[in-house]
Amino acid sequence: MLTRETVSGTRHAISAGHYLASAAGFSVLEAGGNAVDAGCAAGLALGVLHPDLVSIAGVAPILLRTAAGTVESIAGVGPWPAATDAAFFQRAHGGKMPAGVLRTVVPAAPCAFITALQRHGSMAFSEIAAHAIRFAAEGFAVYPLLAENIANHAAEYRRWPQNAAIFLPGGAPPAEGDRFLQADLAATLRFMADEERAALSRGADRVAGLEAARDAFYRGDIAARMVDFIQAEGGWLSREDLARFRCPVAPPVSIAWRGQRVFTGGPWCQGPTLLQALLMAERAGLAALPHNAPDYLHLMAELLKIAFADREHHVGDPDFVAVPLSAMLSDAHIAARVAQIDPGRAHPGMMPALLGTGRGQPAASLAADPPVEAGTSYVAVVDRWGGAFSCAPSDASWSSPVIPGLGFVPSNRGSQNRTDPAHPAGLAPGKRPRLTPMPALALGADGSVMPFGSPGNDVQPQALLQVLMNLFVHGMTPQAAVEAPRIASYAFPGTSAPHDHFPARLAVESRIPEAVRDALAARGHAIRLWPERTWLAGCVELVRKDPARGLIAAAADPRRPAAAIAL
Repeated sequence: MLTRETVSGTRHAISAGHYLASAAGFSVLEAGGNAVDAGCAAGLALGVLHPDLVSIAGVAPILLRTAAGTVESIAGVGPWPAATDAAFFQRAHGGKMPAGVLRTVVPAAPCAFITALQRHGSMAFSEIAAHAIRFAAEGFAVYPLLAENIANHAAEYRRWPQNAAIFLPGGAPPAEGDRFLQADLAATLRFMADEERAALSRGADRVAGLEAARDAFYRGDIAARMVDFIQAEGGWLSREDLARFRCPVAPPVSIAWRGQRVFTGGPWCQGPTLLQALLMAERAGLAALPHNAPDYLHLMAELLKIAFADREHHVGDPDFVAVPLSAMLSDAHIAARVAQIDPGRAHPGMMPALLGTGRGQPAASLAADPPVEAGTSYVAVVDRWGGAFSCAPSDASWSSPVIPGLGFVPSNRGSQNRTDPAHPAGLAPGKRPRLTPMPALALGADGSVMPFGSPGNDVQPQALLQVLMNLFVHGMTPQAAVEAPRIASYAFPGTSAPHDHFPARLAVESRIPEAVRDALAARGHAIRLWPERTWLAGCVELVRKDPARGLIAAAADPRRPAAAIAL
């Protein structure tokens, strides 16, 4: 049974990873703002409402479609500082990346949101940030996942007194229903808004006012305080790194699939993994198999393992790595990869590369389970003019220190790099981490528009593949497609440290019948049973404009405190 219904309206809709973020974005839409305005308001709010999982100074990759039909991506992930010593972790830490400021890359989220607003928004930063400021200053109720996550990471939060002051008030994790306050974070956002207001009072236009808010973060007092602290702690970030940073704006990568043009970011993120999996699913005949039957789930798991193997072999920041993306998505490569799938047996390891030189076979992890990373959130918006916004803000707060007085952790996304500089995702000065957050967008031949995405680290493309199949193959409603039980493979080196590899691991929500799970185990899958409905399986939000019906539908995943609103 569904936990809720698909919501629909005729004017606009939003779905975000926290109900207050959805309310914030919706209020912007009702005030006349467009999808970019609403999406940025919700995205900033998620940095307050998911303080464990999302930083306002973290990453925020964005895909958007303008009302005129142009689709573009904003690569909201910052590079390693120019002073980074690429061999340091190998030399001083045995190839491991310790917690703390050394994993800091240039914060990208403020730039990403402001870039989107400057190019396609209609409102000022002060208007967009008002909701986030209110939630930080006045507080909000601690919800179950936040309480669980802080409790699970209490020891990490205690490493830095400024983190503990926020996340362990009174020395203990907050309980569900407590009010969670972030006064310093509210003051930081107010300062950016005040700098914008000062510029506007001097005669600046909206775009220049937004630039003043941006400068407050990247060139002004916030930047100075951030760099002074990080350098005092032994980190590499400099004022110059911040001042020179701009989020690249580029055409996204896309494929044609079942009457849809599906868009993701380029190989600076794992978006192409979803595209390759969709093409392999079509080539392998996944659509002809009964939904969530043993044959269906086995084939899905095997093609996902191949897509992730190609990610491991080839994908990294395209400014530094010659990613064979066209070849990876070519008919010949898709056919060759599908031909390697055994319909009766799970592959025992990671598939070797077919395109040039790949990585060797990784060792299996000795751990019982992969590290639990609940990071990232997501927001999707469609406005009354046909504009769409898709964004996956992220960055956790327990593995790096909060900047005293500022209330945020600067992006610690360097943890998703390998410390081996020779790896496609290996670190280097000026190089971006290969990002797991991957907002997506689908445009239908019928004129439909659908931003969609999910948190979940390496589970993201897996959850999205299953939801797309549910929608466009099995004919489910948006909410049913989001709520249907899922699987997730861990049979590849994980993105996040320590990059564990579980060659046969297949996690399965327990709503999938025991007989199906047994049949998968008989084919060589090492089944890890999940609860009936778990945030480990992702949290997919989507909004879909359906021109044939004249409606905009939205769905929100009950696996987290997400909500959809439409009117």
